Amino acid sequence: MKKAALLLLLLAFAVGLKAQKKQLFDGGMMVHTGYLIDHIPALDYKASGMSFGLGGVLRFHVGNHVRLGGEGYVSTLPQKRNGSYIRMGWGGMVADFYWPVKRWSPYAGVCVGGGKASTLLVLDGSSDSDWEAETNAVVHKEHFFFVNPYLGVEFALTEAVHLTLKADHLFPFKGDAVPKGVRVYFGFVFAH
Repeated sequence: MKKAALLLLLLAFAVGLKAQKKQLFDGGMMVHTGYLIDHIPALDYKASGMSFGLGGVLRFHVGNHVRLGGEGYVSTLPQKRNGSYIRMGWGGMVADFYWPVKRWSPYAGVCVGGGKASTLLVLDGSSDSDWEAETNAVVHKEHFFFVNPYLGVEFALTEAVHLTLKADHLFPFKGDAVPKGVRVYFGFVFAH
């Protein structure tokens, strides 16, 4: 599967090289935040709050309006104000369609891939630095697969440096402890 994905990316890159003379690829980093909600049935616990994270993207331009590549992010959703959290790391293959209009480039796309959610809930106890073992805590890790549609816009500061703003919603196929909601991303993309 990985070899087929790599072959597809190389083929897309080769087609893109032949079809255009301008940008070949772009990539950059983004910070994100969003209000996420989840219900953990095993604990009858409702997780909610603002998540924060960081990640990046690398895309190869195919023709004048299509980009193919990959992205990956990590996001932490703090819980209970005592050191508890739900942390998700995910990544996958992206395909998006963009339409340059002067210095603006609105885009829409989808990412398909997988990730892991790690949950640490300290059910009793405090976040004081007392170095005593907590007696009622839950640790849970699970893998998930997802489809993640997104919409965004880039603004070209220069030909090579762009600002990007996007919003997405991760839809997991599998995974009970994967918080859902809209995330908003902001960052820099460097085009080559």
